[in-house]
Amino acid sequence: MARAWHLMSRPSGMPTPDNFALDDYAPPALGDGMIRVRNAWLSVDPYMRGRMNDVKSYVPPFALGEPMQGGAVGEVIESRAEGFAEGDKVLHMAGWRDEAVIAAGEAQKLPALGVPDQAFLGYLGMPGMTAYFGLLAVAGAKAGDTVFVSAAAGAVGSTVVQIAKAKGMTVIGSAGGADKCGWVAALGADATVDYKSGGPLVRKLTEAAPQGIDVYFDNVGGEHLDAAFAAANPNARFAMCGMIEGYNSGEPMAFRYIMSIIAKRLMLKGFIVTDFMSRMAEFYADMGAMAAAGKLRSEETVHDGLDRQVDAFLGLFSGGNTGKMLVHV
Repeated sequence: MARAWHLMSRPSGMPTPDNFALDDYAPPALGDGMIRVRNAWLSVDPYMRGRMNDVKSYVPPFALGEPMQGGAVGEVIESRAEGFAEGDKVLHMAGWRDEAVIAAGEAQKLPALGVPDQAFLGYLGMPGMTAYFGLLAVAGAKAGDTVFVSAAAGAVGSTVVQIAKAKGMTVIGSAGGADKCGWVAALGADATVDYKSGGPLVRKLTEAAPQGIDVYFDNVGGEHLDAAFAAANPNARFAMCGMIEGYNSGEPMAFRYIMSIIAKRLMLKGFIVTDFMSRMAEFYADMGAMAAAGKLRSEETVHDGLDRQVDAFLGLFSGGNTGKMLVHV
């Protein structure tokens, strides 16, 4: 019998294990144009917290009592769809479970790029696309720019660091603790900011970027965003990717330096990775070439077993991951 994680109640603030249940479930019958997939790798991502709230957003909320969803990589074990055969490796969104039956149109065969399968949930998957298009298309970052990246030790942030360096930019990465800052530096960051060490973040950033920043890639919001306002050069561009600092808090964010938006003519633009799905071939071509040239490194925090899915998810909000957080089924 297949098993899946179900959302049993909507969290108030930080989710707890009591909000979830791992139960048996019956996948739909395999009809024409469908495939059955045995999942091998499951993703957890901060955006999933928003789907636990019953509010209108860019993606529907998780339904109570129903299997949850998320990125997954697995192997086709049965197919009634043209173009898919047993043994094919596929990427899809029917995660949080060990087996999925989906329409073939909801799955994508993994490109032959010579990387581990789970890379398509990391720097060659949604986090990588988020980093790539957020930095280059949304923020318009270019060679010579100074880029500040928050959550630089995470899946998206660490990819931003590496893309920016590969494209000739100066990079400052913020991370929590000496070990994570050391890893960000090993990725090529020109300077790091340890937000967990003592002292105001705005002072640490202005010391790390004495000439100011031209681009801010925001994964955190809150104090990081405010520090970026203070350190920004005129006409700096902010790619607004996520605000994990506020995902589990009902408190409003306060900004001391927000008036810089006007005085410095700052551009802040929010985006969703699905805005760029039509450009996936461009992403694979460029990022695949960077990977082949050894310009991309991957770090993974792996939890073994479907029963560890919730632990992995909650770890995203306590700094429990370096690089991509994954579950190996």
